[in-house]
Amino acid sequence: MSAANVKRRHFILGALSTVLAAFGGSRLLPSIDAAPPRQSSNGHGGSHGDGVFGVMGEVDHERNGFHPSELLVDFNYGDRVYEEDRRTVREYNLVAVDKEIEIAPGLFFPAWTYNGRIPGPTIRCTEGDLLRIHFVNAGSHPHTIHFHGIHAAVMDGIPAMPGMPFDMVGPGMIQPGDSFTYEFVAEPFGCHLYHCHAIPLKRHIHKGLYGAFIVDPPEGRPEATELVMVMNGFDTNFDDENEVYAVNTVAFAYNNDLIPLKVGERVRLYLINLTEFDLINSFHLHAEFFDYYDHGTTLTPTQRRVDTVMQCQGQRGILEFSYQKPGMYMFHAHQSEFAELGWMGMFHVTEEENNGSA
Repeated sequence: MSAANVKRRHFILGALSTVLAAFGGSRLLPSIDAAPPRQSSNGHGGSHGDGVFGVMGEVDHERNGFHPSELLVDFNYGDRVYEEDRRTVREYNLVAVDKEIEIAPGLFFPAWTYNGRIPGPTIRCTEGDLLRIHFVNAGSHPHTIHFHGIHAAVMDGIPAMPGMPFDMVGPGMIQPGDSFTYEFVAEPFGCHLYHCHAIPLKRHIHKGLYGAFIVDPPEGRPEATELVMVMNGFDTNFDDENEVYAVNTVAFAYNNDLIPLKVGERVRLYLINLTEFDLINSFHLHAEFFDYYDHGTTLTPTQRRVDTVMQCQGQRGILEFSYQKPGMYMFHAHQSEFAELGWMGMFHVTEEENNGSA
């Protein structure tokens, strides 16, 4: 067995221990005490053969500065909202900062972040709003913000092309210590994303510079419990292969903190794939089916009554479903390796009026 496989095998054993512990079954697995989580101040994790890590213990969410459960419902409608020329204006502040993030117990990743978190703030607005995003680069490398949607070229957030004027490509990369304000009208409605578009693109995205960008239709959508899940992965030794997978950054976060739902309630899940180095990611829902709205740009489902959906990198969509029976229900990637390396979680569905996680 290769060193890489040994490393992944120990991680998987640790992951399964975490899952089974919730049901009192961790004694069924061999101990991984002999292979403690790898501690690293720089987060590089060494080569495949340097050591192994499990997922016993807990991530220090306070140190991270965010909690995965909060990221599910943390919608940012603007730091300042006002009317200008009979149009709603929303202002946001995004700051690029270098920050070490604990992505699994004892495993630290040297991230580049928007506002100190991965994913960055979920920017939310209504189609037709005028958005002003004030961006400051407080990091150690040049960065940008590229928004998926419709806007002028000057607001596209791509590297400047030699010899091209500002009004064709904008400011290009924002250097450390510099700032720029992106301004555009939000359109079309849908489930979108934003990310850094600096070169090399794969590294700037993989390091954590991305977030959800939700534009509501003017008439709104039916009432529902709304959740945001950004699928991501982490290459801990920088060999262009991920060793950890997650939604909202922390491996197995929603096995430790189950997501509470009620029987019969409509759930609207904004799903975005920002996993680098893998061509396809996916979402599978246990014991129920959902309607899927590809990109969220239509009010009519593009797929009805499915329980698995695939997304390439940058693809996104909206899932709508409801559970009819109480219980614990798993969701995960249907790439088994992704699930066993962190990308799985649980819904806790109850009939109680005020339910909570187990």
